[in-house]
Amino acid sequence: MKNGNSLLSITAEEIMTRQVVTVPYDWSVDRLARFLTDKSISGAPVVDEAGQVVGVVTLSDIVRQAGSGMVDLSRRDDDFYQTLHDACLSGEEQRAFHESVDQSVLVNDIMTPIVFEVARDTPLSKVADAMVTGRIHRVLVTENRQMQGIITALDLLKVFIR
Repeated sequence: MKNGNSLLSITAEEIMTRQVVTVPYDWSVDRLARFLTDKSISGAPVVDEAGQVVGVVTLSDIVRQAGSGMVDLSRRDDDFYQTLHDACLSGEEQRAFHESVDQSVLVNDIMTPIVFEVARDTPLSKVADAMVTGRIHRVLVTENRQMQGIITALDLLKVFIR
């Protein structure tokens, strides 16, 4: 971000993360869970054999798939995420949850097949508006349908604290 830029003049390109971690659509959910945990991320774009983005998958998708009974899996609103946040699990409960993941389920089966995209020159205000309106935590920055970067809700917060 250039010195002296106001919030109104910041673009997607200035705050995006250029090194995007992706996951293949044919990974097992178990492998996905371990990957997201190892990378300390909550979700990632999903790519096909050609490297084209075909969706997005998150830890919340894994929880819904596992059907652990901790939450109402038919809901995906603010209450859903608050319930996840409020669920304090012991180590034993976490292991039991992990064991309940169906090993035959693939990323393609649980991902959201909709990708929110913005151009490099999209103003930060429009990126934030898209995230709030779509109730999403990440948008992809693309150019000619090719992924250039990613912007997460955390990236937006970092801009506001600078």
